[in-house]
Amino acid sequence: MASPNGKNEERDAAELKKAIATGAAKDLATSAVPSVVCYCVASILMTVVNKFVVSGANFSMTFLLLCIQSTVCVGCVLLVKKTGIISFRNFDAQDAKNWFPISFLLVSVIYTGSKSLQYLSIPVYTIFKNLTIILIAYGEVIWFGGRVTALTFISFIFMVISSVIAAWSDITTVVSSTPAVAGTGISFSSMEALTGAVRGLNVGYFWMMSNCLVSATYVLAMRKRIKVTGFSDWDTMFYNNLLSIPVLAVFSLIAEDWSTENLTRNFPPETRNFLLLAIAFSGAAAVGISYTTAWCIRTTSSTTYSMVGALNKLPVAASGMLFFGDAVTVGSVSAVGVGFFAGIVYAIAKNNQKKAESRMQADSIIPLTNRKP
Repeated sequence: MASPNGKNEERDAAELKKAIATGAAKDLATSAVPSVVCYCVASILMTVVNKFVVSGANFSMTFLLLCIQSTVCVGCVLLVKKTGIISFRNFDAQDAKNWFPISFLLVSVIYTGSKSLQYLSIPVYTIFKNLTIILIAYGEVIWFGGRVTALTFISFIFMVISSVIAAWSDITTVVSSTPAVAGTGISFSSMEALTGAVRGLNVGYFWMMSNCLVSATYVLAMRKRIKVTGFSDWDTMFYNNLLSIPVLAVFSLIAEDWSTENLTRNFPPETRNFLLLAIAFSGAAAVGISYTTAWCIRTTSSTTYSMVGALNKLPVAASGMLFFGDAVTVGSVSAVGVGFFAGIVYAIAKNNQKKAESRMQADSIIPLTNRKP
């Protein structure tokens, strides 16, 4: 028969394991601060590097860019797996067949996002990405029985307002900076410049709206498919990038100009090495974002992670103003501020919703002492 001391020791060990599993006991090695900082840095670097690559005056080979990024990403994941830091399932043809539609959607997400960054500033891009949250939320209501609380709906209103302010500020800045408006006289060439600037914005907003729609479709479809395949985060990342490589390569060969002249325009000799290094770095940064996301959730909580994502929009938008000379106007700053506030309200709303659902689940459990024999 076990002694009382032995039972107490077993109970203490069980409580300690529970505390570690729930995050109540954290040592310095699993501190939340490094994970949050690394996630923010990886997110900012990824956006800035992609903006730098696609912002070249003559850059037009987006499919090639994404193909290189996916190849680097797969190589990095396999290398890290060999070191034993992470583990994921080996390649399986049936899994690949089941997951291919999701990878194709991911290619569409990344492509439309890259095209958006090519025409829009980082602050505008960051703010409009909030609209994806609204589409996903109502998609979950339709297909997964989710619900939208009053506070969540209020955050959506602020997201829409911030997007309207951003678009207004962006259009006003572009129009006022063209010779047709800024100059004293209006000529045919100045009117042509104004028309070209507005057309560029229209193309950018088209790609941005397409990106929001495809991103929401990708997230909702992936959620449903993960339940079928049982993929982990690293399985998802490995198959997403591996299966996207042939798709991107085929699209690049069919749709893009591989002539020597066009390759020289896209990768000028004076900046070619640095540009290729930046593309490879952005592929590695994608691995970094996936790892730091999992690390952040593991060492904090999903609520803290959502709050960090909301707060991170501010430095991401500021990076565009700092590194790419994006206009700093009352409108742009107001749009970033309203979007920042909307993200915080959304994170609080999701936290309150999660707590309410947890209480409902707890109330539905009948204690053992109250159950009839």
